[in-house]
Amino acid sequence: MSHHSLDSFGTRNRLSVDGGEVSYFSLPALERQGFAGVGRLPFALRILLENLLRNEDGRSVDPADIEALANWDGRGKSDREIAFSPARVVLQDFTGVPAVVDLAVMRDAMSKLGGDPARINPQVPADLVIDHSVQVDSYGRSASFSINLEREFERNRERYGFLRWGQASFGNFRVVPPATGIVHQVNLEYLGRVVFVSEHGGDRYAFPDSLVGTDSHTTMINGLGILGWGVGGIEAEAAMLGQPISLLIPEVVGFRLTGDLPEGATATDLVLTITEILRKRGVVGKFVEFFGPGIAGLTLADRATLGNMAPEYGATCAIFPVDRETLEYLRFTARDEETIALVEAYTKAQGLFHTPDSPEPVYSDVVELDLADVEPSIAGPKRPQDRIPLKEARGRFERALAGMVEGLGREPSDGVGGTALAVAPPRVQVEFRDEETGEFHRFHLRDGSVVIAAITSCTNTSNPAVMVGAGLLARKAVERGLTRKPWVKTSLAPGSQVVTRYLAEVGLDRDLDRLGFTLVGYGCTTCIGNSGPLPEPISAAIREHKLVACSVLSGNRNFEGRISPDVRANFLASPPLVVAYALVGRMDIDFASEPLGVDGEGREVYLRDVWPSQEEIRRTMRRAVKREMFAEKYADVFTGDDQWRALPIPTGDLYAWDEGSTYIRKPTYFEGMTPEPDEPTDIRGMQVLALLGDSVTTDHISPAGAIPVDSPAGRYLIERGVEPGEFNSYGSRRGNHEVMVRGTFANIRLRNLLVPGVEGGYTRHPGMDGPVPIYEAAMRFEEEGVPLLVIAGKEYGSGSSRD
Repeated sequence: MSHHSLDSFGTRNRLSVDGGEVSYFSLPALERQGFAGVGRLPFALRILLENLLRNEDGRSVDPADIEALANWDGRGKSDREIAFSPARVVLQDFTGVPAVVDLAVMRDAMSKLGGDPARINPQVPADLVIDHSVQVDSYGRSASFSINLEREFERNRERYGFLRWGQASFGNFRVVPPATGIVHQVNLEYLGRVVFVSEHGGDRYAFPDSLVGTDSHTTMINGLGILGWGVGGIEAEAAMLGQPISLLIPEVVGFRLTGDLPEGATATDLVLTITEILRKRGVVGKFVEFFGPGIAGLTLADRATLGNMAPEYGATCAIFPVDRETLEYLRFTARDEETIALVEAYTKAQGLFHTPDSPEPVYSDVVELDLADVEPSIAGPKRPQDRIPLKEARGRFERALAGMVEGLGREPSDGVGGTALAVAPPRVQVEFRDEETGEFHRFHLRDGSVVIAAITSCTNTSNPAVMVGAGLLARKAVERGLTRKPWVKTSLAPGSQVVTRYLAEVGLDRDLDRLGFTLVGYGCTTCIGNSGPLPEPISAAIREHKLVACSVLSGNRNFEGRISPDVRANFLASPPLVVAYALVGRMDIDFASEPLGVDGEGREVYLRDVWPSQEEIRRTMRRAVKREMFAEKYADVFTGDDQWRALPIPTGDLYAWDEGSTYIRKPTYFEGMTPEPDEPTDIRGMQVLALLGDSVTTDHISPAGAIPVDSPAGRYLIERGVEPGEFNSYGSRRGNHEVMVRGTFANIRLRNLLVPGVEGGYTRHPGMDGPVPIYEAAMRFEEEGVPLLVIAGKEYGSGSSRD
């Protein structure tokens, strides 16, 4: 990060805070030089403008870039590219391992060229949070957390040893160990600074905290007024090595909020509503900025929920300005008073602090929503933007079911509940014994059975209102004698240890436990596809009878093939609704007219009977969530538990690659590389490898979840002596390019129109019989020297990092 700014506009200034002084590059000083519109720029663009002032070097940033951004008026698309230099980089382990692999192989190349390998280090601070590797192997048991953690270490010992080497070997690189929390929640509650300070030339410089992250939901930090978004691994590595990120001066869509959320509606319902509105509006490549009187009533956790799902509506980021609520949140999450004083003084001096009488910024476009219009909702069955009002959930599910059954090649027939859309075979008897209780269960599964109910993901577990709401609903249900259905796999995977601490403070952990929502781990579980296996009798019944089984999760992603290979319909919902669906065990319920169950006295219990009021939730939160919990849980966040500390750490500047490893392989980038690039050649005689429709997501292109045994990646692992039970996931093996190239287009729900009627990663090759795996066809085409083409419809590559 350069502070050798040429400062062509003379904006360098001094700021006194609590007896100390910092230097900064002043936006008001620029405004006084005739750039009258600076004070009406969207807050996000003010942060970008400061970034240009501070990094003006005449090469990547010149005075014309600063003038172009300072004169932004919101009209039309800009064709000027600017260079953004983030203050830091955040990684999670699925995407972070390949980044560290690349740095390690760069050190090898540096050594071969006769240079000093120790010179290869991140040039900006980089934090990696291990949060994507825990799977829900055990659930519904008091010991589930420790069982899953044990399995996590067994599977990932080699990866974790590699990351410990990276932590010890690289400068400017920290690792948050497993079982701590989800990267975005740790970022929000601990890593995020709002205002960054760095030393240069004996002087201290203050500037806005900013970042890019290798996970799409990096935008959750936008709720704290910090500009950041998700990028691909290559962009993140470039940023780590000090390269600015190029972007066109963005359009900024202002999202005006008015009013207050009505009784019964949650932040989850609000974000699903906003996702639906903005997907229809079209905000890909744009910034979204929330403003209006309605933001005053949103807690910081609510704002983070809305920022989190920017990738689901397609925006680059979705930011709230810094205001009084930001300062209160920093204080509440145990940031020190010196930091809070600096944040307040700096943002006010820069015109980055929002008050009710701040002038309204100029935007490219404005969208409005009255919060009073938000209603309880779910989204699905396969896209986050497909919002369904809860009162329409039964009818909408039944209509979607008809299409899903048709795709399975099954004939519709009369089924349960008198609806002609339920289909044969309507009921399949299943028997199995519960591991924890030893209890024997006999029940019927059918289309629409909910087999996974997961309170999971950074989106909602970062928000105490919906987590306490889920706990209160569980308490009322337990008091009325209700229990979860035995075929529902329930789990609670919070984004930070603070969540379980505050639930325990008011005893809500016990109520959630009673309904099977026991702690399974701290990390990204069901939402990333780490839902673990269903009990075999349930899984077998679904596969054998081609049932349309369902999941309900409090996550942000419900793409096809992502949650579980056994589940075809996936629905996003608030944590309290996840509990409600676990109690009924089916999707085709109308909560307004049908009961959740019957209590001990034979009275019907409806959702409205157990739904907590906003006042109950607020009252309980005041008792439950305390500042000391954040101070305690983040006191030694980089230390880890005994298992982490006991891992052996390889030493040395160069990593000792293991040729037999199936997790960490030395990439081939530098093999045969010459000082001069090869001459490009014409592309002729291309063959179409895949002909794809609309809404092909990054999950279709490169899945993160389970590796099927009969897939090219599965066969590769078996050939190397890896048992199917040890496959782990595609995401966990991203440090091995051999697995990932075999995983490309390997999603079990992909539909390639070159092989109509076939589901999965298959295509055709003129010299090979029948549909063949895309990887195998691609390798044959490569041998034959045939260049390849992929054709896809709209929204190709939507859903992760950025569209």
